[in-house]
Amino acid sequence: MTQGRFRSLEDPETLRLFIQNLREGIYITNDAGEILDANPACLEIFGVSTVDDLRTLRAQDLLADPAQRAQEAELLAREGEVREFELVIRRPDGEERTVLDSCHAVRDAETGQVLYHGILIDISGRKQLESRFHEASLRDPLTGCYNRRFLLEVEKRLASFETWGTIVVDVDNFKEYNDDFGHQKGDEVLMKVSRFLQQNARSEDAVVRMGGDEFLLLLLGASARYVAEVGQRLRLTAAERGVPSFSLGWANRHGAESLERTIDHADRELLQIRLFERRSRQKRLRTPRQRLVEGGVH
Repeated sequence: MTQGRFRSLEDPETLRLFIQNLREGIYITNDAGEILDANPACLEIFGVSTVDDLRTLRAQDLLADPAQRAQEAELLAREGEVREFELVIRRPDGEERTVLDSCHAVRDAETGQVLYHGILIDISGRKQLESRFHEASLRDPLTGCYNRRFLLEVEKRLASFETWGTIVVDVDNFKEYNDDFGHQKGDEVLMKVSRFLQQNARSEDAVVRMGGDEFLLLLLGASARYVAEVGQRLRLTAAERGVPSFSLGWANRHGAESLERTIDHADRELLQIRLFERRSRQKRLRTPRQRLVEGGVH
């Protein structure tokens, strides 16, 4: 009985069709990084139309970080193969794709030349999804501001900044909004304040919801003068724009102190300002007789 075709990978035509139809990229390169052959899926990953177009490029020319080629070559020389080595491909049109590369070395018995047979799996979609999930984990769902977890991420990258400023913002009488008008009104207040802060932040700054009704404006690389200017501008313009009232304190980095320490300085200034305002308010509310007694007149 006739079994038909395309049942064995040892059949050249079966193998050719299999490779042509794979959604994963298949390629052959040499020691110099010249791409000798590739299937259609590989051409699509690299952003070229034909194998001839691909042959005008070398593998290292298509990597966003050429140092990755050297790392992979070292592994291949030592192990003879690599498994799921993550690479970032930069196509001729500038688009970047993240791939997992698995390949092994093959020596041509006739010429002695070492060739590399490999397969590329495009994981760009997965990486973008991971990035979106990671970004979401750093955001406060109500206001869209960053959260405390973001500060932990920022601290890892602060070595490149000699200075920074912090402005701590605390909504006034926030408990009363919730108690008198309900939590929906309280949420609206938080969103108004957060939008105001984001509108007054530079692209390199970050607005963080520290929790409850407290926000932090982080100004990376900012001078003490600039931090003070921003703090004063926030105070003056909030009422003009109908933003719920808030108190704030600011501080600039002193010496080599940590970000946490700078935030603590701003917190302390905020507390001092609130204490001063409370005493001033109490003094204004005293009766004329109380003021006379305190002044020494009986």
